[in-house]
Amino acid sequence: MLDDFLIRAALAGIGVALAAAPLGCFVVWRRMAFFGDATAHAAILGVVLSLALSLPIIAGALVAALAMAVTVSTLSGRGYSMDTLLGVLAHSALAFGLVSVTFVPGVRIDLTAYLFGDILAVSKGDLGVIWGGAAVVIGLIGWRWQRLLLSTLSEDLAYSAGFDPRREQLVLTIALAIVVAVAIKVVGALLIGAMLIIPAAAARALSTTPERMAVLAALIGGLSALGGLQGAFILDTPAGPSMVCVAAMFFALTTLFKAFRT
Repeated sequence: MLDDFLIRAALAGIGVALAAAPLGCFVVWRRMAFFGDATAHAAILGVVLSLALSLPIIAGALVAALAMAVTVSTLSGRGYSMDTLLGVLAHSALAFGLVSVTFVPGVRIDLTAYLFGDILAVSKGDLGVIWGGAAVVIGLIGWRWQRLLLSTLSEDLAYSAGFDPRREQLVLTIALAIVVAVAIKVVGALLIGAMLIIPAAAARALSTTPERMAVLAALIGGLSALGGLQGAFILDTPAGPSMVCVAAMFFALTTLFKAFRT
């Protein structure tokens, strides 16, 4: 069954949706949308480093994404506003990555696949990496769920409960880096942020509890992946952007539903 490239693509899209859903909820609650984009942009530099050092692509993307996330977390509040810091680092990392690839000898790659994804080229090995990463992220978020929620609600409450909210921020940082690394083959560095934010934002309009929002975000993300693949197959459009378009339509529908309900 996995010899069919469409089956592999569908499983890859669902795997990314499951990994991104709970994390995307925290990104929305904490207003970290640009933080996710900055981490994703850094992954391009990681791809170039992997090619230069003959390492697996996911290894370089993971290291670069994690380095970006930790750097932003460390430097924030030290003389620069968060949006300025993210803007400088995100675009600088993307530019350095795009320029550096021209200096890697004997390597010719299609950068479009890393910028916008190439889900139809997902191999069995890629599928294992995607679902392995999804399992790690879901396990990590599930393990720290209550502490992450309390830290998101109020840092003072987190301290009074006896734990450091900065540690929970590190957990989110690690989870975000993993999602970026496993999703770069599916939707690309420029669209990873969309798959984090849009399904979670769409689910927010239908949710009354954090847990329900996470489950609905996973469902919307999975349906967006399958709907985008179906639309790409029928209309001959790029698969990654098509998935994001379907997610955006879900967001529009849930927003309208909430408006009519209230």
